Amino acid sequence: MDTELADLLCIGAGLAGERVAIEAASCGFKAICLSIVPPRRSHSSAAQGGMQASLGNCAMGAGDNQDIHFQDTVKGSDWGCDQEVARLFVETAPRAVREMAFWGIPWNRVVPGKSAFFKGGKEYEKVEPKENKGLITARDFGGTAKWRTCYTSDGTGHTLLYTMDNKVVELGVAVHDRMEAISLIHDGETCTGVVARCLKTGRLKAYLARATLIATGGYGKIYKESTNAVINDGGGAIIALDTGVVPFGNPEAIQFHPTGIVPTNILVTEGCRGDGGTLLDVNEKRFMPDYEPEKAELASRDVVSRWMIHHIREGCGVKSPYGDHLWLDIRHLGERHIKTKLREVEEICNNFLGIDPVTQLIPVRPAQHYSMGGVKTNKDGAAYGLKGLFSAGEASCWDMHGFNRLGGNSLAETVVAGKIVGEKIAEFLKGYDVQFKTASVKDVADRVQERLERRISGKDGGESAFEVRNAMQDELMERVSIFRNGKDLEKAVENLQGIYERSKRVGLRSNGIGASPELALALKIQGMLRLAICVAYAALKRTESRGCHAREDYEARNDRDWLNRTLATWKEGEDLPTLNYEPASGVLEIPPGDRGYGVSKIITRDGETTGA
Repeated sequence: MDTELADLLCIGAGLAGERVAIEAASCGFKAICLSIVPPRRSHSSAAQGGMQASLGNCAMGAGDNQDIHFQDTVKGSDWGCDQEVARLFVETAPRAVREMAFWGIPWNRVVPGKSAFFKGGKEYEKVEPKENKGLITARDFGGTAKWRTCYTSDGTGHTLLYTMDNKVVELGVAVHDRMEAISLIHDGETCTGVVARCLKTGRLKAYLARATLIATGGYGKIYKESTNAVINDGGGAIIALDTGVVPFGNPEAIQFHPTGIVPTNILVTEGCRGDGGTLLDVNEKRFMPDYEPEKAELASRDVVSRWMIHHIREGCGVKSPYGDHLWLDIRHLGERHIKTKLREVEEICNNFLGIDPVTQLIPVRPAQHYSMGGVKTNKDGAAYGLKGLFSAGEASCWDMHGFNRLGGNSLAETVVAGKIVGEKIAEFLKGYDVQFKTASVKDVADRVQERLERRISGKDGGESAFEVRNAMQDELMERVSIFRNGKDLEKAVENLQGIYERSKRVGLRSNGIGASPELALALKIQGMLRLAICVAYAALKRTESRGCHAREDYEARNDRDWLNRTLATWKEGEDLPTLNYEPASGVLEIPPGDRGYGVSKIITRDGETTGA
């Protein structure tokens, strides 16, 4: 088995992974990125709407500052975030946006003078000041007090990733694509790399590093209806959870985005609503102002998604062969606006739905979109449980999002956390050395090889990996979705445990030679089931509603008992995770209160019940 040595190994070559690698390489350290796809095909490229930073350059963002961004982020998280991390984030975001401009991002810029904009389907006028000509502009996004989302039309992730990858090439960071990390190399105390598998040849390879970063994105593909790419199957979270010592933070915090198109679940950006798009029902009536008079379509994602499903339950959905949906209307924005600032939305609608959003309504309904949970880290990005292991981006529970993420804060997090965590890793590497134990490497490689051989030979059984995956996805969609209740969650945990037993008996229908998607899935399906059980079991035990975690049998946000973060670990041989809890924030710069949108029934820390 071949072996590679590096100072830093980044598992994942999206925005977070590459930004961390850039920081380490800039300090003279050898960095290697592993990616299961070519880096410019990482899921970061799918981000459309933009990246939040409190620049305050445009007329509708005038007066914005880091304190306002901080308040929006904490309220958006439903007081579930680590406020110290949120403060670090908002203070670094403006510098990160300007740095990306210096590296080549073609941000949309302020054009002085009068211009029209839409809000709630109505046209308004704004005047951009002459002195701000050419500065980075912003658009409106849900849950924000100011226009703060910096953008490049609706292809922001694409431009960011290509620019970031150019910087990686400039600095000589090696990217090994079509390589998948199968298992961390560790001794229970220190992580020293991974054993990875080449997706082209099937051969194993050891990567030894003084520091290892997990930046593999989310795990949305454990759900059936998800905006995530097929590569977002939780690979990074799985190998961390497999250690038995690294906790999975807030697994129950799963965000559904309001506007996944029907039936493909491809995302159309929140920028559609930020730019003035509206949601309509079967009667083509705008309904969000009835539920959220102030914020309407621009309440936070968890709130809008819940009201959409509620409205469908009230019989106001549009019937289709793929289930009930609602309409997104951007026709009033006009052809010029759509073909420039929402051009990717137009292409998606044309290519995948055969409709023209300039003249036709877009069928949408909420779809799983983002994972607030992930590998639990401290504010420096260091993972709990193993020295030398770090995480950043959606793969991590850094925890600036808490129980709901605001749109634009995720794309910003990849770059901002990448910058902050990269700096901390560089500091760590300057004073750190480690011994690579060949016995540990051989032990991990032997266990991975045995798993491979058992799957290929069918010794464990003949269950189909695809059928097991489908059963898991259906269970999560049916019982661990936008609305949750104890009875369904208990049943989900029970059923997922049964599916987990089936996953242990998976065998291949193919020979598994060379590039084999079936073998890749068979190797990780048990890990995916463990993630799914963590999600359902943590949701069952959290007897409150907070952000995206909406319990119909516990409607209040309970700050007395649940102002904390879930830490799930999985011990070898167990069929359920062990759940522990820690305070959501050591420093409550903003004490828990009303978000200003959504149902606000709250059990305070003093035990008093307030709100609706």
